[in-house]
Amino acid sequence: MSLLSYLDYAGIALFAATGALAASRKQLDMIGFLFFAVITGLGGGTVRDIVLGRVPVFWVLNPDYIIVCCAIGVLVFFTAHLVESRYKLLIWLDAIGLSAYCVMGAAKGLAATGSPTIAIVTGTLTASFGGVLRDLLANEPSVLLRPEIYITAALIGAAAFTLANEIGVPLYVASMIGALAAFVVRGGALYFGWTFPTYRHKPGRHPDEVM
Repeated sequence: MSLLSYLDYAGIALFAATGALAASRKQLDMIGFLFFAVITGLGGGTVRDIVLGRVPVFWVLNPDYIIVCCAIGVLVFFTAHLVESRYKLLIWLDAIGLSAYCVMGAAKGLAATGSPTIAIVTGTLTASFGGVLRDLLANEPSVLLRPEIYITAALIGAAAFTLANEIGVPLYVASMIGALAAFVVRGGALYFGWTFPTYRHKPGRHPDEVM
C-alpha cells in the first residue's frame, strides 16, 4: 500500500476508536460501539466524497473500511475499561486521527479537482466532520465548542501538505509535513491550551426578546 493508503486506514481506525470510546462513556452495548465506530470513522470521508461528487462513496467501493471500524469497535468494547481517563484518550486519539485524515482528505481533493483551494477545504472537512458527528450523537461537548484550537489544526495540516506538494516535494515527505503540522498545532492546543481570542462584546439579543 502507498503512504496515503496507510494514512487513510490509520485516520479511519483512530477516529473509529474515538467513536467507540464515546460509546463506552455512555455505557452502550456492542451494537452501540459498532455504530459509533463506523459513523465516526467514515463520516468525514463520506461527506468529502459527496462534496466531490465521488459516488458510490469510498466505503461502498471498498467494504474493508467498514470491517476496520467494526474491528476497532469490538476491540474497544473489551478493552475500554482498562483506561481510567477515556475522554483524555479520546481527544488525543482524535488529534492523531485529525493529523492523518487532513492529509488524506487534501490529497483526494487535489486528485479530484487539481485545485489547491479545494484540497485544503476537503482536507479540513474530512478531518473534522467525523469528530463533530460523534460528539453530536453522543451528546458530548463538541470539539468545535472547546476553547482549544481544532479546525485550524486540520486547515494548517491540509494547507502544509498542499503547499509542499505544489512546490514539488516528494509525496511521502509532503504527507509527513502536513500530518506533523496538524499534530503540532492540535497537540499544542491540548497540552498548552492554545486558543484564539474570543468574541468579547455583548452577545446578540435572544430570539424571544425580538418577538
